[in-house]
Amino acid sequence: MTDSVDRHRPSNRRRLLAGASSVAVAAALLTAAPPGATAASSTSSGPTARGTGGAVSSVDVNASKIGRDVLARGGNAADAAVAMASALGVAEPYSAGIGGGGYFVYYDAKRKKVSTIDGRETAPAGISRNAFIDPATGKPYPFTPQLVSSGAAVGVPGTVATWDAALKRFGTRSLKQSLAPSIRLARKGFVVDKTFRNQTLDNAERFAAFPDTAKLFLPGGDAPKVGKRFRNPELARTLTSIANRGPNAFYRGVLAKDIAKVVQSPRKDPASTLPAPAGTLTAKDMARYRVRNQKPTHIDYRGHEVYGMAPSSSGGTSVAEALNILETYRLGSGKRLGRSLHLYLEASARAFADRGKYVGDPKFVKVPTKTLLSQRFANSRRCTVDDSKASTRPVPAGALRGRGCGTVAQQEKPDTENVSTTHLSVVDKWGNAAAYTLTIEQTGGSAMTVPRRGFLLNNELTDFTAAYDPADPNRIAPGKRPRSSMAPTIVLKNGKVKYVVGSPGGATIITTVLQILVNRIDLGMSLPQAVAAPRASQRNAAATPAEPAFIRKYEGLLAPYGQALTPSGDQFTSAAEIGAAATIEVGRGGQLIAAAEPKRRGGGTGMVVRPRR
Repeated sequence: MTDSVDRHRPSNRRRLLAGASSVAVAAALLTAAPPGATAASSTSSGPTARGTGGAVSSVDVNASKIGRDVLARGGNAADAAVAMASALGVAEPYSAGIGGGGYFVYYDAKRKKVSTIDGRETAPAGISRNAFIDPATGKPYPFTPQLVSSGAAVGVPGTVATWDAALKRFGTRSLKQSLAPSIRLARKGFVVDKTFRNQTLDNAERFAAFPDTAKLFLPGGDAPKVGKRFRNPELARTLTSIANRGPNAFYRGVLAKDIAKVVQSPRKDPASTLPAPAGTLTAKDMARYRVRNQKPTHIDYRGHEVYGMAPSSSGGTSVAEALNILETYRLGSGKRLGRSLHLYLEASARAFADRGKYVGDPKFVKVPTKTLLSQRFANSRRCTVDDSKASTRPVPAGALRGRGCGTVAQQEKPDTENVSTTHLSVVDKWGNAAAYTLTIEQTGGSAMTVPRRGFLLNNELTDFTAAYDPADPNRIAPGKRPRSSMAPTIVLKNGKVKYVVGSPGGATIITTVLQILVNRIDLGMSLPQAVAAPRASQRNAAATPAEPAFIRKYEGLLAPYGQALTPSGDQFTSAAEIGAAATIEVGRGGQLIAAAEPKRRGGGTGMVVRPRR
């Protein structure tokens, strides 16, 4: 016998019913205490939760509550992920929103299949190879704050198309139903915390340069105060339009024209000295946008199947390559810890060398994805590692053909990915899972708000290499997706979901996901410990950014390997914090652990439908 409604997959009847329901009714249903949830699950929140019935994890308590409630009311992982992502665009507007893009990785438990959606922003059709060059000087615009605060940096957003595709492919609810909770959140508002106020103040000069942004985020000339409620009725109206009319409300018509107008003619305060160069994005670019459905990256690591995002993201190939290198070693805690950390740094450096040499948008350049994921290639990279001594960095890229330890010289290029972005993880009661990383790039994106629409536009095109190089796989081209480091990751064991992992942090996303997996699988930490542990991010540079706690805890263990971890060391730079992960683990009998950050970026929130007492 089978159930009359298959909750793993959408049904036409349920879609029609969902479409017929009003946004207001859906919002009331989804924000009420869900049936079957305990009082604790309705009121308590913290970075870690344990229990059953489904789990969610994100940096924001509002988004996590919305996702948990969707699961408790019968929605699946895709439904919850879209609802959470929309809520993050409301409560984390400087990190994500409908003005940006991202990558969606999904495990369908019934089909036992991992699929992905590439919702990365694209370059406009009219972009030139000199888009980032100041015609007055013939040199690239200064990166911050000039280039990042401009129409030239804005790519065609992919987030709304990603939501629509995710629900149609995997979900059980309509877009209208899924956006209802975030519409209510935008109208009702959220309580401002220290992180939101500090992010606003950090970007106050950029925000003040654009009157529409200043009006929304700097009312009265100051950032919203901690403890006050921040409301965004304009965003609520925009989301309502998308909920009622679907993606066409965003990609066609008046809103698409409004976005193009802002990009082509940035609305800047005449008193501002910010140049804000114009971009070329048009309404036609908006109408032509499409997500890509593609196969995930996939490797085996110590009995686990690790799935990630294929190019245009470099996250999946880089995490996989580093893990393949590390699998050739015995890692562990205790006496092996120092050597294990040394090898983690060495493997990461090589993955980044190959990322820079070979990875770009596969529609425009030939990306050797199969080779980068192969154990044979990892073995050729492993043989360039000295088990007892740090390499001189940057290390060269690996040769794709031939045997032995072949390498290929390459020019070192600056890392321009910004450290904002956000991530969410979901597992539902049927075993489906979603890992979704989304962004508007820099904290505050381009700093340009679409007038009367309540959201910021991305500055994602700055992820292209600024100076045009015909040999660079990440060179600018019309319609091209810039290379990303986003690494939403789903790990299976024995054919079922074991871990869901992801993080914001620009290029440090890759090392954050990698380090959490090594901490959990190899070093014997619990998942909450693996997330909270201090981090270091070696990205094939002479310096290794590391959190102060990492230096204090591990400098003695790493010193014998020549990994300088003192303030005067050539290989050390201090980073206040690296990443802001949101993770889930599935244990025996379906027991769930939702583990978000306890402190980074103000702390995150993990929730389960039925908490363990």
